[in-house]
Formats: sequence, structure tokens, C-alpha cells
Amino acid sequence: MKKDLNQKLIALIEYYNLMNANYLLSNSPIKRNIYNSQNIFTGSKTEKLDKLKKKIQSIKNCELKKSAKNLVFSDGNINSKIMLIGEGPGANEDIEGKPFVGRAGKLLNKMLESIKLNREKVYISNVVNYRPPENRKPTEEEMQRYLPYLISHIEIIKPKILVLLGSTALNALIGNEIVISKARGRWIQKKIASIEVWVIATFHPAFLMRQPDQKKFAWIDLKMIREKSKTLKL
Repeated sequence: MKKDLNQKLIALIEYYNLMNANYLLSNSPIKRNIYNSQNIFTGSKTEKLDKLKKKIQSIKNCELKKSAKNLVFSDGNINSKIMLIGEGPGANEDIEGKPFVGRAGKLLNKMLESIKLNREKVYISNVVNYRPPENRKPTEEEMQRYLPYLISHIEIIKPKILVLLGSTALNALIGNEIVISKARGRWIQKKIASIEVWVIATFHPAFLMRQPDQKKFAWIDLKMIREKSKTLKL
């Protein structure tokens, strides 16, 4: 029992070290859709990403990390103004250490190509950086644990457009008040840490493989991303 309490305490300390202490001293409740940053990473964008990656690798007592083969950090162009957030690594991603390299990744590539984008023109990461066992969804606790790292990741990349692929990414960054089928296809301008970003949710490629009739809605979302990119002159 004492060991379990110590592990939980360590996890809480790690979590709050990445959050602004002002929230802990405030009488206002903490909400998931309120973001802050301590700007704990310095240097060039590449150096900041390297420091963030090492910070994630140093996480203690994480069951996801214990069962995974590799950290799956990101893929794509670090200078892109379009950032995609998925759910978490699958089996292929765990082996290769890159997001979206399996069947869902191939579909994502086709989705990007349909609006004249590719992995060299976007930046891709996930809500959690280690594979959940049996490819299950990350738990609420796991999402909350990795949320500060994800927020730092977004702040370092500084995208103008943030694409949330699926319900897990939607729930992590927007909340679970609305389901993906109702949230998709709508632009939200949001402040995350120190940046303002246009956010849109769409279906995860893995979901589209199971429900191909929903691809017509994903195509609408993709066209919206294409038009917003033109409007913002990205």
C-alpha cells in the first residue's frame, strides 16, 4: 500500500511540474480546456523537441512505457503550420517508433494526398507516446498524464491549424462534452499555452476503415482544412 501511494505521489509531482503553479494556488477549478505553459524548454525548435522527447522518456512508473517497445514521438515537418494529433501508437508504430505507419497510416497518407498534402508538409503526433496494450484506447488517467507533454509539443511546433483525429484527441484537448460525430467539421479558434490555433476534429483513419460509409464526412473535413490553409496562406 505504501509503495502504491509513493508511486502515485511521484506521478502527481511529475504532472504538476509541467503545469503552471498558479493553477494550484487558485480558487478556480482546473478545466481541461484551459492551457498554460511554464516555457520550461529553451533553445531552437529542434533542441526543444529533443528536450521534450527526453522528458517523456524519463517518465517513471508508467504502465504504457513498461509494456511498449519504443517511444513514438512524431513524424513530419517540424516547421509545418499544420499539426495532426492521433490517439496512440499501434503495433506497427510501436515497432518502428513512428506514428501512423500501419494500415491506418496508409489511409491517412491517402487522405492527405487528396488535398495535396503529405508527411513532408504536416507534423504528426499522438495523445499518448507509448502503445496501449492490445491497441486499446488510452484511459482517462493516461490521457491526463500525457496532456502536459502534448501541450508543450503543440506550443513548440506552433501550428496554425490543429487537426484532431478521432475522439481520443478530441476528448484530450477539447473535452468529452460532445461526441466526435457532432464535433467534426467545425472550426474552433483556441488558445493553447501561448499560441492561438484553429482546431478542427475529424474521424480517425482506423475508424474510417471500420466504417467506410463515414469517409464522405471526412472528405468534407479535408476540404475545410484545404480551404482554411488557403485562407491562412500556409
